[in-house]
Amino acid sequence: MVNVVIIGAGASGMVTAIVAARRGKKVLILEKNNKVGKKLLATGNGKCNISNQRPTLDRFYSHNLKFIAQVFEGYSYQSIKQFFKSIGLELIEGKEGKVFPMSLQALSVVELLACECEELGVEIRCNVTVQQIHKENNLYVIKHTQGKVSTPKVVIATGHISAPQLGGVIDGVRFAQHFGHNIIKDFPTLVQLTSPRKDLKELAGVKVESRVSLKQGNQAIQKQGDVLFTAYGISGLAILDISRFVMEQLIHSSTVTLELDLMPKMSSDQLIALMKKSLRKKSQKPLEVWLQGFINKKLIRPILEPLKLDKATVGSISSNTIQLESMVNQIKAFSFTVNGSRGYKGAEVATGGVDTREVDAKTMESKKEKGLYFTGEVLDVDGDRGGFNLHFAWVCGMQAGESV
Repeated sequence: MVNVVIIGAGASGMVTAIVAARRGKKVLILEKNNKVGKKLLATGNGKCNISNQRPTLDRFYSHNLKFIAQVFEGYSYQSIKQFFKSIGLELIEGKEGKVFPMSLQALSVVELLACECEELGVEIRCNVTVQQIHKENNLYVIKHTQGKVSTPKVVIATGHISAPQLGGVIDGVRFAQHFGHNIIKDFPTLVQLTSPRKDLKELAGVKVESRVSLKQGNQAIQKQGDVLFTAYGISGLAILDISRFVMEQLIHSSTVTLELDLMPKMSSDQLIALMKKSLRKKSQKPLEVWLQGFINKKLIRPILEPLKLDKATVGSISSNTIQLESMVNQIKAFSFTVNGSRGYKGAEVATGGVDTREVDAKTMESKKEKGLYFTGEVLDVDGDRGGFNLHFAWVCGMQAGESV
């Protein structure tokens, strides 16, 4: 008899299998896709941002943060590094604590994990969809598209609903509900945002380093990085980073307003001083042309039109400090309305999932059903961009593998 069946051959599923098989367990993985690690292959633009050297709690989100702290106890970044070294994968460290495979290929990660599974005798069956799980005589009976299998232990490592084109599914949540687990409602995160603005086609294609601000009560959440204007709205790393907080607000509001500092490396005073040096009192040069010396042409009209300066000349504002300050304020606080996201197809991660108050943080075992385990994204845990979500998946896999 198979000692443990793992549903899902993604990050946490394969690590669970390896750790359990190293302890002498007979392991079977059932994978819905035609190959293992499909989501993994797409991470980090194919380079696989595999972890982060500083997986601090403030980079993770859950309705039960205590659970994450308990999961990580005894498992540092060094634990991840040692595990990957044990399967022959060397890691390199980049900016912001990001960690990548030395090959800079996600394929290396997937193939070495799969190869280790094979060497340990783990059976992996692809193109198999699990339809139902129920219990008979203290064994789990798993019905799937190629038959059924019985086992004393099941690990739900299905991932969640994000990136359905890469195999994202709601199956794990459905199985958890069947066994009485509470589910925290999900929404897409690390996702591109949509906008109702009328000038999106004119702005499309502009990419600019920005500081993005979102008001949250009396405070502002800020993220800095590239921002890409698109025909549907807005994207780029800074937008992915702030998207979780935007999506939270959109649950209660039809629109949210972001403020973009389009020149974050200069203060308002510095920008005003720089512009004053370039102004000529008698110049008839259109302000719209003159501003091209400072900022992308496609951004100029949306900056000037709200101030009714789109027809102005350089000479007309050279002695008008108020107009100059207003223009700089538009550049430093460019208002952008958001009304939604590109959904799960564009999302790297889904929030929500199995309520972690009902899962043992030291074993990943259900507190409701003995022998049932949950790992990775199916749990109500998500992290920032930068390797944090994969870090959580690896540690879950180690915990579950040791436990089963």
